Amino acid sequence: MDRSKSIELLNKAVGEELSAIHQYMYFHFILDDLGYDLLAGIFKKTAIEEMLHTERYAERILFVGGEIEMKPAHEVEHIRDPKEMLKWAMKSEEDAIDMYNDFALACAEAKDSGTKQLFESIIADEERHFDTFETEFENLQKFGDRYLAQQAMERSKKQGMPAE
Repeated sequence: MDRSKSIELLNKAVGEELSAIHQYMYFHFILDDLGYDLLAGIFKKTAIEEMLHTERYAERILFVGGEIEMKPAHEVEHIRDPKEMLKWAMKSEEDAIDMYNDFALACAEAKDSGTKQLFESIIADEERHFDTFETEFENLQKFGDRYLAQQAMERSKKQGMPAE
């Protein structure tokens, strides 16, 4: 059975996931440096979940007899504004959902149900990521800079607590 189309799509997915990992970790580093622990943690957790997607795609590539290409699809964008980070993340997750739906359909046409199911299962994760970023964006819209200030104050409180 020819799985070359599936391997091509899986490797494209690996590249997109690697880019997401790099971008989300960049956001994590910047937000952590600013003291926005909650938002920084969300980006770090999401990056780790994207790493797990990469692993699942790589395992499938090997299973169907392909070679894994570990090339990020995009360069990291140097965005430092939390609201812009969340906009970027929402767009990225929407794009991933659309792309993986297209990939699942292409795999179905190629009679590769296993790869189709993999793409479909990861779509659910990407939808959850989008929902998380959308909620945080709405919080920023609703509460403004006070939302970020509260996160920074929580860090200061923790650091000011006496050691036990």
